[in-house]
Amino acid sequence: MNPPEAHPVDVTRPGAPAGAESAAAQEVLRRVFGYDSFRGDQAEIVEHVISGGDALVLMPTGGGKSLCYQVPALVRPGVGVVVSPLIALMQDQVDALSALGVRAGFLNSTQFPDERRTVEAQFLAGELDLLYLAPERLRLESTAALLDRGKVALFAIDEAHCVSQWGHDFRPDYLGLSMLHERWPDVPRIALTATATEKTRDEIIERLDLGGARRFVASFDRPNIQYRIEPKNRADRQLLEFIRAEHPGAAGIVYCLSRNSVEKTAAFLNENGISAVPYHAGLDNRTRAANQARFLREDGLVVVATIAFGMGIDKPDVRFVAHLDLPKSVEGYYQETGRAGRDGQPSTAWMVYGLNDVVQQRRLIDSSEGDAAHRRQLQLHLDAMLALCETVTCRRTQLLAYFGQTGQSCGNCDSCLTPPESWDGTVAAQKMLSAVLRLKRERGQSFGAGHIVDILLGKQNPKVLQYDHHELKVFGIGTDLRDTEWRGVVRQLLAQGLLAVHGDYGVLTLTEASQEVLFDGRQVRLRREPERAAKPARSAKSSKAAAAADLAAADVPLFEKLREWRGATAKEQGVPAYVVFHDATLREIATRKPASLAQLGAIGGIGENKLAKYGEQVLEVLAGG
Repeated sequence: MNPPEAHPVDVTRPGAPAGAESAAAQEVLRRVFGYDSFRGDQAEIVEHVISGGDALVLMPTGGGKSLCYQVPALVRPGVGVVVSPLIALMQDQVDALSALGVRAGFLNSTQFPDERRTVEAQFLAGELDLLYLAPERLRLESTAALLDRGKVALFAIDEAHCVSQWGHDFRPDYLGLSMLHERWPDVPRIALTATATEKTRDEIIERLDLGGARRFVASFDRPNIQYRIEPKNRADRQLLEFIRAEHPGAAGIVYCLSRNSVEKTAAFLNENGISAVPYHAGLDNRTRAANQARFLREDGLVVVATIAFGMGIDKPDVRFVAHLDLPKSVEGYYQETGRAGRDGQPSTAWMVYGLNDVVQQRRLIDSSEGDAAHRRQLQLHLDAMLALCETVTCRRTQLLAYFGQTGQSCGNCDSCLTPPESWDGTVAAQKMLSAVLRLKRERGQSFGAGHIVDILLGKQNPKVLQYDHHELKVFGIGTDLRDTEWRGVVRQLLAQGLLAVHGDYGVLTLTEASQEVLFDGRQVRLRREPERAAKPARSAKSSKAAAAADLAAADVPLFEKLREWRGATAKEQGVPAYVVFHDATLREIATRKPASLAQLGAIGGIGENKLAKYGEQVLEVLAGG
């Protein structure tokens, strides 16, 4: 029985925990968490931290990072202090640990003074195993003085990529966390994240003063996630068709760039029979908290959000993550898509992407605060994201390569399922660039993509006639391509740096590289989208059918009865269903049908506390089945 959330990792260092530390860790893993063995590097990380070593741990979302600090915190004397930016989720994290019998608490700005004093007293009395703190609270001298008076077992710095000033989730308060080593030099620290390139890892090491830390890097591959990127054409309708065809009744997250898009998309889904709630920073705290709680506790709810939502969300059965706007970076895209399929079941990362996305992102970079170096860094992030969108090879291998890892064609992305063609777009590129050049040289004018495409197609519309653009030599030379194909050409020229976009109106201008295409014979290869979008590799399943995946037909009714019991129990306790038991645990119960508490206790994910709390009820469900 292995932790279902753990994924195999690249093990480069032989060996496993040995001696008393190993025995203590294995005993905690079995007694508290209900698993017989660690997976991948988990065992070595746990031993390293228990023995007092510092560590930087990179594992994909759902890869089992939490065990890497929870187990050492329970083995080492004192309280494990977890630094987390996820204030809104601390209560859920504490509830989940409490269900396991772990004594956990948190200190943050959402509490009343009496609540904080109670937790502080518990910490000083040694009545906590884990204490969650927001980074801004840890920087208060009063909090540091509190920790001085107690016994700290370790510091776990969760979401450590937040320290990166170039990152998508930068939190300024993380920059002060080097004080942990300065003030408590003998307390081990473990920094954890799901998203970090080699450069970001180096930045984490430097800014957190983790120069002596061992690095443990898991594979970034999430083989259960199918990656798909489609041309954008009425994104809301495309989203509706995608959900209805592939994930009806399933939980999902939809990301939009603006608050207005979030509101409109959530309303559109509700109008079309799909339960959805909005989430963005413009909503009041109570509404945001209520919508997040509904998403965590209800089956089959879709949340439409800006990137303000999702980090730390532990919901295991998110079947899809959809992007209606282009993410700003591959790191952001990977972090967000990783919230799908934490339970290891088939899930989809689906995105629609178009010319306006490129124009909008370029414009945001041009108008962003910061110096030229900052804008260059943003541009590099965007270029990598565009390369992922436009690749004609396997998207998964492109994604892994970005994080410095290798892989083979996966057979589970749109490029593998319906391979796109690449074509010689040199002549088309020359026509487009010539139109931009002639407008500037002959008329001193610059226009956006739509107007230039109209010129190439020979459209005599009012705007073309108003400016006498029908008299240009390039007028009508592009009738070999359709309007949508020309927009694809522009999009890809922007992605390749052969065109640039400037100003609030998104006018197209040439770059230095444009000259190579126009005058130096540089060839341009472009991606041709398949006539139809890639067919999903799996047939549409309802939320229930997906949850019952891999079960024999005869076991499905019992599994559903167990889910009904779990849902009622979770509702009664006011916690998400997965806090009671994960679907993986219920599937194993339905398959093995234990007849006693001893047999039930041998099921993965059932530790001593859950066995005592729920064992008799589960056996009653089984007896009635």
